[in-house]
Amino acid sequence: MLIEGIFAAVTTPFYADERVYFRKIEANMARYSRSLLAGMAVLGSTGEAVMLGDAESRDVLRVAAEATAPEKVLIAGVGRESVKATVELAEAAAQCRYDAVLVRPPSYFTGQMSSAALLHYFRSVADRSPLPVILYNIPKFVPNQIPIEAVAELAQHPHIIAMKDSSGSVKRIHAAVAAATNAPRRTVPVTQIFEAVSGRMLPPRVQEAVGNFVSVGDLAPGAAVASSPSVASVKTRTREVGFQVLTGAEGSILASLQAGASGGILAFADFAPQECQEIYQAWKDHDLPLAQEKQQRILAAGSRIVGDLGISGIKYACDFNGYFGGRARAPLLPLTAAEKAEIEQLLGEMRN
Repeated sequence: MLIEGIFAAVTTPFYADERVYFRKIEANMARYSRSLLAGMAVLGSTGEAVMLGDAESRDVLRVAAEATAPEKVLIAGVGRESVKATVELAEAAAQCRYDAVLVRPPSYFTGQMSSAALLHYFRSVADRSPLPVILYNIPKFVPNQIPIEAVAELAQHPHIIAMKDSSGSVKRIHAAVAAATNAPRRTVPVTQIFEAVSGRMLPPRVQEAVGNFVSVGDLAPGAAVASSPSVASVKTRTREVGFQVLTGAEGSILASLQAGASGGILAFADFAPQECQEIYQAWKDHDLPLAQEKQQRILAAGSRIVGDLGISGIKYACDFNGYFGGRARAPLLPLTAAEKAEIEQLLGEMRN
């Protein structure tokens, strides 16, 4: 699977009484589908995944997928504290025809999450997941950072294809890219203009074979085996990709791309996808001065809204820019009037 470009780490809207607002999920995903984003990540940190029950999580994944254009790559956040629960949610994502799953490290038994334990967790999930696995390093919320040495080992797994690193460290992005240099290269389908082919662009039986994996329902328990790809119903070509590294920090998109990242999965793209896309496109066009200008443009807003105000700030920024954000679930607090006014000022020239 090609995981390249800018992805929105989308929010989960709620009613005032904190029920999931599914119609607003549909509206947001439909609007993101009309943007130049490469795709969307559902139920990541910004999606308040830890605030949702298992049934709610499955419903959110289903509704989001049904409302998304076929050409957009869909990533499902499925990280849970146990291998079993993580794989079960990955299976639900596969049934909704997601393209990959985003898996964070377990965090409750922090003292016992040694490098060996993390390796065991991710390998066990990857062995049993019906979808390719993207590692998720998020030290702001999960204290167990995935060591670079572990990244090097995990990149060798045939079912672990990428990592999102939200540490904000460009040095770490560069180290992860270097550590995965010798990872196996995969031949993946792409469109005629070398963009990703999502599973929803293909008939169901073809999707199961993309990346040479068959669905978990067709396997013996605990097994992942190879299958010969079927012929796609859309015109495709192929491209070789290795282990892909993406940034989760809007403040260092350009520096991360220069360090070897293939793109970013960004909360800032929830409310200002065009601003993020312009940085990526200028870099792709080898226009470094323009890319630097575009990167500088979002620094203050990103630091304050995403970094300081968090979920509530991101959701209000969505409301301000025409997406539906709403309130965060308790115990996260709503913004004050002064904080809302500050966001409006920061985004005054970034109306998407």
